[in-house]
Amino acid sequence: MVQAPVSRQKLRRSPWFGSALLSLLLFTGCNTPSNPGESARLNSRFTEEQPALSGDGRLVAFVTNRNGTAQIAIYDRDRQAFLALPGLNRDGLMVQNPSLSRTGRYIAYLTHDQGRPEIALYDQALQRSEIISRRYRDWIRNPKISPDGRYISFETARRGQWDLEILDRGPDVELDLADGTLIEP
Repeated sequence: MVQAPVSRQKLRRSPWFGSALLSLLLFTGCNTPSNPGESARLNSRFTEEQPALSGDGRLVAFVTNRNGTAQIAIYDRDRQAFLALPGLNRDGLMVQNPSLSRTGRYIAYLTHDQGRPEIALYDQALQRSEIISRRYRDWIRNPKISPDGRYISFETARRGQWDLEILDRGPDVELDLADGTLIEP
């Protein structure tokens, strides 16, 4: 016995059609990219906040929840693509206030270690992150890295009010310099 094809109107009135369509929409709507780089668009339907430009203006860093949790993303304005940041965004790690050095090699940001805010520094060349503010026992916020990557300014509540501090990473740090920049002795 040959069945006649089902018309579209009959299919739409079918009791399973609505639930199948809803399931498909929910499944595809919840399937967010695992890496902001999968979408070449800077803005999305997700929350994106706390932007910071690199010293040369090419990169923009920001906090996004594209993957369901706050993560730092870096968008290359020239290439119109996101950079891969292996070792930066880890599950369960809170991140805030990214700040970029001149070419974006260094990213200073605020994270939380055992419930306390800490300043972390990510080095794109080494693809690793480290907490650099362990000696500060008071609350800290708003880290900003210098264009060359040597200094990080931030606010601290050491004296019971918000004051400014500058952390010097030392004279031996590899500076983030633009190509062809001369270093004076």
